Amino acid sequence: MSRVLVLNCGSSSVKYRLYDGDDVRAKGTVERVGEPGGGPADHETAVRQILADLDLTGLTAVGHRVVHGGKRFGEPVRIDDAVLAAIRDLVPLAPLHNPPNLAGIEVARDALPDVPQVAVFDTAFHRTLPEAAATYAIDRDTAERYGIRRYGFHGTSHAYVSRRTAELLDRPYDTINTITLHLGNGASACAVAGGRSVATSMGMSPLEGLVMGTRSGDIDPTVIFHLRREGSLSVDDIDNLLNHRSGLLGLTGANDMREVLDRRAAGDPAAALAFDVYCRRITGYVGAYYALLGRVDAVTFTAGVGEHAAPVRAAALAGLDRLGIAVDPERNAGEGDRVISPDGAEVAVCVIGTDEEREIARAARQVVAGAS
Repeated sequence: MSRVLVLNCGSSSVKYRLYDGDDVRAKGTVERVGEPGGGPADHETAVRQILADLDLTGLTAVGHRVVHGGKRFGEPVRIDDAVLAAIRDLVPLAPLHNPPNLAGIEVARDALPDVPQVAVFDTAFHRTLPEAAATYAIDRDTAERYGIRRYGFHGTSHAYVSRRTAELLDRPYDTINTITLHLGNGASACAVAGGRSVATSMGMSPLEGLVMGTRSGDIDPTVIFHLRREGSLSVDDIDNLLNHRSGLLGLTGANDMREVLDRRAAGDPAAALAFDVYCRRITGYVGAYYALLGRVDAVTFTAGVGEHAAPVRAAALAGLDRLGIAVDPERNAGEGDRVISPDGAEVAVCVIGTDEEREIARAARQVVAGAS
């Protein structure tokens, strides 16, 4: 039985899972990494403590989530010095995410030198995007020089959830068309045709697309120029505004959808507006991806908001009955992996809990097995 440790180093946290086969033997999350008065001083310290606390006897692989693989990495890969250097070269494309990923890799390689280390990239699932979907309409030479294109993110989640949707509906994965909605503090939509990502809302970075906890999502680029010229904001100030002080937080002062829903129910107009902006953006992407796919078999919600916020699911799909998309209120109010559309609906609406770590473990096993 293969034994795999998964390390998922976020910007201020480290999530870990230890698998024996498909069974989880240990799991946890170290929060507030690097925050003043918070948890461990840095990601290196957090990962060392995790490794010290676990029984890693018989470990066959360590799978690492790496946010950005650029154009180079379209598949999970076994990590060597060259791969590590390439991930480091991609830091300018993911300055908030690849450095913590690198920290976890370096500590694990040092502590477990005889255990294969595997990088699993968020961007890899979207390697199948058609060029028309991945290409921005700017000067070609400039785009090529600076690596400007749509890469997409949350790939391990979209891969896992689209596969689980096919299983839930008892349909072959390579025949089903699904729109997956990963709605958490970060949020993205993906159109999956027969197991292939053909459109996704996040772009060169995780900033584009849906409204998120602290990120704006889609915005007219002129806003950036306007803030620079008229507000004299620096590039770093604007980056901070759009990534850390926008989205639900910018509209309401709270980045947690649970608080937004509570305040909306209490009659707070700012929360009501934020809810409408959030859901309207999702509705627009569902409609656009329906048009791109031509036929949609399922729309699936996942991640913290997608799995637990019934009002968001209902509002995001409201008015799409003519497309065969509807939500049954009683089923929507339930819990667990399930279909929440009415019996006989043309398009199944599903709720499925994501498991990015399990997807990373699966990929790590495949890489190690292929190399042995």
